[in-house]
Amino acid sequence: MLRLRNVEAGYGRLKVLHKVSIHVDPGEIVTIIGANGAGKTTLLKTIAGLLKPRSGEILFKKQPIAGCPAERIVFSGCALVPEGRQVFSTMTVRENLLLGAYVRYKRRQKSLVDRELERIYETFPRLKEREGQLAGTLSGGEQQMLAIARALMSGPELIMMDEPSMGLAPLVVKEIFKIISQLRDEGKTVLLVEQNAKAALSVADRGYVLETGRIVLQGPSEDLLENRDVQRAYLGRDLDSEIRL
Repeated sequence: MLRLRNVEAGYGRLKVLHKVSIHVDPGEIVTIIGANGAGKTTLLKTIAGLLKPRSGEILFKKQPIAGCPAERIVFSGCALVPEGRQVFSTMTVRENLLLGAYVRYKRRQKSLVDRELERIYETFPRLKEREGQLAGTLSGGEQQMLAIARALMSGPELIMMDEPSMGLAPLVVKEIFKIISQLRDEGKTVLLVEQNAKAALSVADRGYVLETGRIVLQGPSEDLLENRDVQRAYLGRDLDSEIRL
């Protein structure tokens, strides 16, 4: 569904991504893990059309999208849940959701919007309870749910999420990752950028490790969870020390 080949991108004279190549197949959850500053957000922005790549190829459903306007990429079926949620705080929950359905309104698919809204409220019952409430007054977890739901309102085939667990309590994080798994069960494809490596690898089918803008490891999630370097750097475990003890 999504394939990147030797993608390079950055800001001004600063190059952040260095020949990044990844792929995401339909129905998968694929995660990108890495430390702060590794280039994870830059990678998603480049795919989403918010940042133009300097070189390389990005294919979505076998069509080139590198450098395309962000609106066109959303229309093609790829939606981004941004880092920090970025809900419209002075608008209600319902208004935020309807903004996410812009693609469908543009295509004159109001009946689809109504059906999708009902489905969203079934998946996120708390949003239904708060549909008339200003988004800025929601808790952090509720705002994250709203950001995910808003992206889903466009009817994407691929949904990209940037640090969905950031700043949330452990119980809320567990609920968010349960929703991510549910999306895959419903046939969605997910590209997940996440600093919480253990949680991300626990729900993902495959993963990539990004360090200083380069892919340094990749493989099935189970293999990455058992990898000593991943455990030491991202899971807070040093197996050599444990063995010595």
